[in-house]
Amino acid sequence: MTKEKKEKEITEQVSKTENFLIISPRLTEKASVLSSGNIYTFNVVQNATKTTLAKEIEKKYKVKPIKITVSNNPRVRVFTRGKIGYKTGFKKASVFLKKGDKLNLA
Repeated sequence: MTKEKKEKEITEQVSKTENFLIISPRLTEKASVLSSGNIYTFNVVQNATKTTLAKEIEKKYKVKPIKITVSNNPRVRVFTRGKIGYKTGFKKASVFLKKGDKLNLA
């Protein structure tokens, strides 16, 4: 597959799922410490890729990310009150920005 076809597919994916890839920013203690170092963390949908996330962040926040890392956390089996259940899994993305760039998440 050529580079042009890949880029075309990515733009089509972003236009179809526009404003739906990023669910919410992760508001945890660790995420707030990282944000002071220009690393922002988001909860994203399961089918999100690094390239589609980069395009959406450029569109939504008008900032070009340097790097994006994505981690997929699987569901976890838990045992509570004699019953077996599951905590849902999630996917999160860390977005690295240049010095001087900031995201207004509030």
